[in-house]
Amino acid sequence: MTAAARPLGVAVAGLGFGEKVHLPALVANPDLQAVALWHPREDRLNQVSASHGLQGYTSWEKLLADPAVDAIVIATPPAPRFDLARQALEAGKHLLLEKPVALNVHQAQELQRLAIQQRLSVAVDYEYRALPLFMQAERLLRAGAVGTPWFVKLDWLMSSRADPKRGWNWYSQADQGGGVIGALGTHAFDILGWLIGPVGMVRALNSISVKQRPHPDGGLAAVDAEDVSLIQTTLQWQGRADVAVPAQVNLASVARNGRGCWLEIYGSGGSLILGSDNQKDYVHGFGLWHAETGESPQRIEADQDLSFPKTWSDGRIAPVARIQGWWAESIRTSRPMIPGLIEGVASRTACDQAAEGVVAS
Repeated sequence: MTAAARPLGVAVAGLGFGEKVHLPALVANPDLQAVALWHPREDRLNQVSASHGLQGYTSWEKLLADPAVDAIVIATPPAPRFDLARQALEAGKHLLLEKPVALNVHQAQELQRLAIQQRLSVAVDYEYRALPLFMQAERLLRAGAVGTPWFVKLDWLMSSRADPKRGWNWYSQADQGGGVIGALGTHAFDILGWLIGPVGMVRALNSISVKQRPHPDGGLAAVDAEDVSLIQTTLQWQGRADVAVPAQVNLASVARNGRGCWLEIYGSGGSLILGSDNQKDYVHGFGLWHAETGESPQRIEADQDLSFPKTWSDGRIAPVARIQGWWAESIRTSRPMIPGLIEGVASRTACDQAAEGVVAS
């Protein structure tokens, strides 16, 4: 940012992850300034607006008409995200979208078309790309640490929905963007596409382990969004169509005492393992191990230039702040945003294929 340039005015839509993570991350970015909040519930909006001293809107149209708003973070549940994003792009606002970017690939492609037409920067919060050890893994892979990958396995076994007493909400509804594919699969496919290469045809076996949950109005409500997905696909190593790497992805949100997130890459020249059993902290959970052929795995630390300049007790804030910083640079320079809608469309395509998989009876 030049001395004469004012910070970009940013509105935050959605006050769950938006308030807990995006707002403190914005404070850490000198080129971005939170100027407004949006939420459809006035009582919730007034509470948060007063707490942070920001202008609050329940009207999306009035928010879009505010000249102080240059860009918007949309951190709502998935279902309303497309319509809000479409209207914002038509109004000339840059966007940072939570994932999944839309309910299906057709919606994601429409946002991509609009962003190109309007010449706007749209970031997608694939924050694992901003984690130091994930960035270190990319460096190692590009440097030939495993040679040519022969097999990739990603286990993401979480327990967030393992308690049948946890209440029924949008996460329980497939048509609202709920389910483990939208929650974890969208990240998983982006990680694999980034570290290894484009995702090929996806085949999945899906199931619903907890079929009913307590409804807020009383009684039990049916769950139709998958909480387990077992996926097989192939990845094009560094985009080469002649090198198809078989990949297995296991996703679960009902894995009691689950092992967390573990990515294993085995190749012609060695192996790389990246994983964490800490289900709540991005920063302090992950470890990275590399082994050359015939050698024992050695723990690898991230290069100093990849370290976060600042961390918080909530490990989600630092990688989101880094994504926000990349977004601000993209807006200022008019350079393509990565990760952006190209990555969002690719991940959404794979998620759609996984969601259409066989349902276990």
